[in-house]
Amino acid sequence: MGMFSRISDIINSNLNAMLDKAEDPHKVVRLIIQEMEDTLVEVRSAAARAIADRKELERRADGARREAAEWQRRAELAVSKGRDDLAVAALAEKQRMQDELAALEKQHQELESGLAKLNDDIAALQGKLADARNRQQSLARRHDTAAQRLEVRRRVHDERVTGALGRMDYYERRLEQLEGKVESYDLGQAQDLHREFADLEADDRVKEELAALKARMAGKPAAAE
Repeated sequence: MGMFSRISDIINSNLNAMLDKAEDPHKVVRLIIQEMEDTLVEVRSAAARAIADRKELERRADGARREAAEWQRRAELAVSKGRDDLAVAALAEKQRMQDELAALEKQHQELESGLAKLNDDIAALQGKLADARNRQQSLARRHDTAAQRLEVRRRVHDERVTGALGRMDYYERRLEQLEGKVESYDLGQAQDLHREFADLEADDRVKEELAALKARMAGKPAAAE
């Protein structure tokens, strides 16, 4: 990414929007500030080079003006001496120096415009950097507070879920205990019922054996009752 493109992105950036997308606002704020500081260093370096270039252009322009003035003086001298040929040559050199001066002045104007833009960028970056530094602590505190509140909410939620499940387990165990008691009574009743039928069957067998015994002793078949 070019320096001036990055400057524009930083100046136009919305710090809150960047933080909304961040997983770690502490880290993001530090990165934003670091990016601003690095870019500010680059812009200042570019401005320093531009100022040096401006000084060189001004020096060369002053030299071109002096040269043009000198060729003008020589042309006038040649005319006064009747040397039109030398006057023409001097005026040609003067024109060349004036053309060079015009080019230097155009470069100077462009450089001045660039320096003005760099000055505006430096001012904007300094403002953004100061704002980010001032808000760094408050943003960090807001993030920590929100994170703590979220953890509390999550813990309370987990405790409620765990408590609800625990109460359900407790009531299920109570119900199983009650059902066990009911089944224990049924088991006891079932055993008594089996015993009664067993007693009836035993009585029948005893009666059959008694009838058979009587029949044998009487010498006749036993009559079925």
